[in-house]
Amino acid sequence: MANTGTASLTIAELREFASFTPCEQRYIKRSLDVGLGRQDAFKLWARDDEESRSIRGQYLVYQELKALRGQVPVDTGFEALEVYIGKLVRIAAFDLAQDRIACFSAFRFLYERLLGAEARPFLPSAFCAAAALPQIRPEKRRHLLQSISEAAATAPGWSAREPSFYPEWVEKEAA
Repeated sequence: MANTGTASLTIAELREFASFTPCEQRYIKRSLDVGLGRQDAFKLWARDDEESRSIRGQYLVYQELKALRGQVPVDTGFEALEVYIGKLVRIAAFDLAQDRIACFSAFRFLYERLLGAEARPFLPSAFCAAAALPQIRPEKRRHLLQSISEAAATAPGWSAREPSFYPEWVEKEAA
Protein backbone atom coordinates (compact mmCIF):
# COMPACT_ATOMS: atom_id res chain seq x y z
CA MET A 1 0.00 0.00 0.00
CA ALA A 2 2.87 2.38 0.72
CA ASN A 3 4.17 1.87 -2.83
CA THR A 4 0.75 2.71 -4.26
CA GLY A 5 0.73 5.95 -2.27
CA THR A 6 4.23 6.84 -3.41
CA ALA A 7 3.38 6.02 -7.02
CA SER A 8 0.28 8.20 -6.96
CA LEU A 9 2.23 11.11 -5.46
CA THR A 10 4.88 10.73 -8.16
CA ILE A 11 2.17 10.72 -10.82
CA ALA A 12 0.76 13.90 -9.27
CA GLU A 13 4.23 15.48 -9.55
CA LEU A 14 4.47 14.40 -13.20
CA ARG A 15 1.05 15.90 -13.91
CA GLU A 16 1.95 19.14 -12.17
CA PHE A 17 5.14 19.44 -14.22
CA ALA A 18 3.18 18.73 -17.40
CA SER A 19 0.83 21.62 -16.54
CA PHE A 20 3.67 24.15 -16.75
CA THR A 21 4.41 25.99 -19.97
CA PRO A 22 7.20 24.59 -22.18
CA CYS A 23 9.31 27.61 -21.22
CA GLU A 24 8.83 26.87 -17.50
CA GLN A 25 9.56 23.18 -18.02
CA ARG A 26 12.76 23.98 -19.88
CA TYR A 27 13.89 26.47 -17.22
CA ILE A 28 13.14 24.06 -14.37
CA LYS A 29 15.17 21.28 -16.01
CA ARG A 30 18.03 23.66 -16.75
CA SER A 31 17.93 25.05 -13.21
CA LEU A 32 18.05 21.57 -11.71
CA ASP A 33 21.09 20.79 -13.86
CA VAL A 34 22.79 23.96 -12.62
CA GLY A 35 21.65 23.78 -8.98
CA LEU A 36 22.17 20.06 -8.45
CA GLY A 37 25.28 19.76 -10.63
CA ARG A 38 23.66 17.06 -12.77
CA GLN A 39 24.81 18.08 -16.26
CA ASP A 40 26.87 20.72 -18.03
CA ALA A 41 24.14 23.31 -18.50
CA PHE A 42 26.14 25.21 -21.12
CA LYS A 43 26.31 22.17 -23.41
CA LEU A 44 22.66 21.20 -22.97
CA TRP A 45 20.83 24.49 -22.66
CA ALA A 46 22.77 27.40 -24.19
CA ARG A 47 21.26 28.17 -27.59
CA ASP A 48 22.92 31.58 -27.97
CA ASP A 49 25.23 34.07 -26.23
CA GLU A 50 22.39 35.57 -24.19
CA GLU A 51 21.44 32.18 -22.79
CA SER A 52 25.12 31.43 -22.05
CA ARG A 53 25.32 34.65 -20.03
CA SER A 54 22.13 33.74 -18.20
CA ILE A 55 23.48 30.27 -17.33
CA ARG A 56 26.79 31.78 -16.17
CA GLY A 57 24.87 34.14 -13.89
CA GLN A 58 22.76 31.27 -12.65
CA TYR A 59 25.84 29.23 -11.74
CA LEU A 60 27.13 32.19 -9.72
CA VAL A 61 23.84 32.93 -7.94
CA TYR A 62 23.14 29.25 -7.27
CA GLN A 63 26.39 28.95 -5.29
CA GLU A 64 24.30 30.25 -2.37
CA LEU A 65 22.14 27.11 -2.52
CA LYS A 66 24.91 25.14 -0.84
CA ALA A 67 24.66 27.37 2.22
CA LEU A 68 20.86 27.11 2.31
CA ARG A 69 20.58 23.31 2.08
CA GLY A 70 20.26 21.87 5.53
CA GLN A 71 20.28 25.33 7.09
CA VAL A 72 16.53 25.86 7.28
CA PRO A 73 15.72 27.67 10.52
CA VAL A 74 14.09 25.10 12.81
CA ASP A 75 13.35 27.12 15.90
CA THR A 76 10.45 29.51 16.23
CA GLY A 77 12.74 32.47 16.82
CA PHE A 78 13.64 35.08 14.25
CA GLU A 79 17.42 35.12 14.66
CA ALA A 80 18.24 32.70 11.83
CA LEU A 81 15.70 34.14 9.39
CA GLU A 82 17.71 37.10 8.14
CA VAL A 83 20.48 35.10 6.51
CA TYR A 84 18.26 32.29 5.25
CA ILE A 85 15.44 34.39 3.81
CA GLY A 86 17.84 37.03 2.51
CA LYS A 87 19.78 34.51 0.45
CA LEU A 88 16.63 32.70 -0.65
CA VAL A 89 14.97 35.94 -1.83
CA ARG A 90 18.13 36.92 -3.74
CA ILE A 91 18.21 33.59 -5.62
CA ALA A 92 14.45 33.67 -6.20
CA ALA A 93 14.65 37.23 -7.56
CA PHE A 94 17.29 36.11 -10.05
CA ASP A 95 15.06 33.27 -11.26
CA LEU A 96 11.95 35.43 -11.50
CA ALA A 97 13.84 38.17 -13.34
CA GLN A 98 14.74 35.66 -16.06
CA ASP A 99 11.05 35.81 -17.16
CA ARG A 100 10.82 32.04 -17.47
CA ILE A 101 8.93 31.22 -14.27
CA ALA A 102 5.39 32.55 -14.61
CA CYS A 103 3.68 31.33 -11.44
CA PHE A 104 4.13 30.27 -7.84
CA SER A 105 3.46 26.61 -8.65
CA ALA A 106 6.43 26.40 -11.02
CA PHE A 107 8.60 28.30 -8.52
CA ARG A 108 7.61 25.97 -5.69
CA PHE A 109 8.14 22.90 -7.86
CA LEU A 110 11.69 24.05 -8.69
CA TYR A 111 12.69 25.13 -5.19
CA GLU A 112 11.35 22.01 -3.48
CA ARG A 113 13.84 20.12 -5.62
CA LEU A 114 16.70 22.57 -5.22
CA LEU A 115 16.39 22.84 -1.43
CA GLY A 116 14.29 19.89 -0.25
CA ALA A 117 10.97 19.56 1.51
CA GLU A 118 12.14 21.33 4.65
CA ALA A 119 12.24 24.61 2.71
CA ARG A 120 8.50 24.48 1.84
CA PRO A 121 7.30 26.73 4.68
CA PHE A 122 9.60 29.52 3.47
CA LEU A 123 8.79 29.37 -0.23
CA PRO A 124 5.59 31.50 -0.24
CA SER A 125 7.28 34.36 1.61
CA ALA A 126 10.45 34.16 -0.51
CA PHE A 127 8.36 34.12 -3.70
CA CYS A 128 6.23 37.10 -2.63
CA ALA A 129 9.27 39.09 -1.48
CA ALA A 130 11.19 38.40 -4.71
CA ALA A 131 8.17 39.03 -6.95
CA ALA A 132 7.52 42.38 -5.25
CA LEU A 133 11.06 43.73 -5.80
CA PRO A 134 11.47 46.69 -8.17
CA GLN A 135 13.90 44.61 -10.27
CA ILE A 136 10.86 42.70 -11.55
CA ARG A 137 8.91 44.53 -14.27
CA PRO A 138 5.61 45.93 -12.91
CA GLU A 139 3.33 43.89 -15.21
CA LYS A 140 5.31 40.73 -14.42
CA ARG A 141 5.20 41.59 -10.70
CA ARG A 142 1.40 41.79 -10.78
CA HIS A 143 1.05 38.48 -12.62
CA LEU A 144 3.46 36.66 -10.29
CA LEU A 145 1.82 37.95 -7.11
CA GLN A 146 -1.63 37.03 -8.41
CA SER A 147 -0.45 33.50 -9.14
CA ILE A 148 -0.07 32.52 -5.49
CA SER A 149 -3.30 31.21 -4.04
CA GLU A 150 -4.58 32.19 -0.64
CA ALA A 151 -4.26 28.55 0.40
CA ALA A 152 -0.57 28.47 -0.55
CA ALA A 153 0.12 31.79 1.15
CA THR A 154 -1.66 30.89 4.40
CA ALA A 155 -1.08 27.13 4.67
CA PRO A 156 -1.24 25.94 8.29
CA GLY A 157 1.28 23.17 7.58
CA TRP A 158 3.50 21.62 4.93
CA SER A 159 4.35 18.12 3.86
CA ALA A 160 7.74 16.79 4.91
CA ARG A 161 7.73 14.33 1.99
CA GLU A 162 10.66 14.86 -0.35
CA PRO A 163 9.89 15.24 -4.06
CA SER A 164 10.41 12.09 -6.09
CA PHE A 165 10.23 13.36 -9.68
CA TYR A 166 13.19 15.38 -10.93
CA PRO A 167 12.67 16.22 -14.61
CA GLU A 168 15.72 15.95 -16.88
CA TRP A 169 16.88 16.69 -20.40
CA VAL A 170 15.59 14.16 -22.90
CA GLU A 171 17.51 13.80 -26.13
CA LYS A 172 15.29 13.88 -29.20
CA GLU A 173 15.80 11.01 -31.61
CA ALA A 174 16.58 11.83 -35.21
CA ALA A 175 13.67 11.08 -37.53
